[in-house]
Amino acid sequence: MFKKSKRGIYLTVAASLLLIVFLVLLPKLLVLWSGMSTTTNSENIAFLISSPTSPEALSTQLEKAGLITDKEAFLKVASYKNLNKNRIAVGMYEIQPHTSFRTLLNGFTMNSAGNGNAEVEVPVTFNNCKTIYQMAGKVSACLALDSSKLISHLLSGSTLTKYGFTVEQLPALFIPNTYKLYYDTDEKAFTQRMADEFKLFWTEVRKAKMKAIGLNSPSEVTTLASIVYAEQSVNADEWPTIAGLYLNRVRTGMRLQSDPTFKFCWGDKLDGVQRLLAVHRNIVCPYNTYLVKGLPPGPINLPSTAVLDAVLNAPRVDYLYMCAKPDYSGRHNFAVSGAEHLRNAKVFQDWLGAEQKKKKR
Repeated sequence: MFKKSKRGIYLTVAASLLLIVFLVLLPKLLVLWSGMSTTTNSENIAFLISSPTSPEALSTQLEKAGLITDKEAFLKVASYKNLNKNRIAVGMYEIQPHTSFRTLLNGFTMNSAGNGNAEVEVPVTFNNCKTIYQMAGKVSACLALDSSKLISHLLSGSTLTKYGFTVEQLPALFIPNTYKLYYDTDEKAFTQRMADEFKLFWTEVRKAKMKAIGLNSPSEVTTLASIVYAEQSVNADEWPTIAGLYLNRVRTGMRLQSDPTFKFCWGDKLDGVQRLLAVHRNIVCPYNTYLVKGLPPGPINLPSTAVLDAVLNAPRVDYLYMCAKPDYSGRHNFAVSGAEHLRNAKVFQDWLGAEQKKKKR
């Protein structure tokens, strides 16, 4: 009888232990089971978390996007991982087909660098910008970065001092291209990235070429390249010749007399105006190369690397003058003497006048 009671005690203890183990493991088993649930997409889907979000709000966003159907299972896994608003990283993600909830939430989890473990970079492109304000607008359309906040940072004295630019020279820091950046890149990180790209472009070889053509800094090269591009944005094969022409003017002390420079002084008021008049050219402005000798204080647009290299590799030419050809090719007639240039200019003005009369008929 004593032995039978002892066996009963053992059985009771064993049953209790099994119950405890079951109660302890059950939640984990349920979480494990929930974690094995998968997203419903059958192809890669781009998914953006645009602002700090809670697991609950995230589950709703995923459900609306048609990526999950079992919010309860999703939240169960999120709770087990102790995820909250501060641990879910803002950013762009690429969700692969039938991703498990466990993997999905691991990817959303913020790492030590402040990014999501599975966060992907987004393309940031800024081309054909006249000013840093336009550039900031294009960047803010790609990143969670307010354009006004970026401009304030760029124009601050500490930023200008750090990177060694004046306000006028600052556009030279930004080399148009397509870059890969995290969606939540802030204004400081973006500016530093552009400074890194600037240093990569301005190799010792390019700096040597800069000195060889008589220019003293990358910002001067960019300023001249911006004038070249403003004069010729259609036919790239003319860039080296135009650069050589303006370098001749710089060397001889002639005013550049570039129409795009005084147009820059007017902002967008002369956009679409074909016949430029004396009243336009006489605007008092440090960028107006009809009134001011030498290069303007900074670029009048953000030229591409191709235009920069065209300036750096400009050939030696004899030209000092250029005038648009009397057609719609966008090309120019180049001249060595002022007399030849005046003849070219008259032919163009006569043609332009005739074309305008045709349009009025």
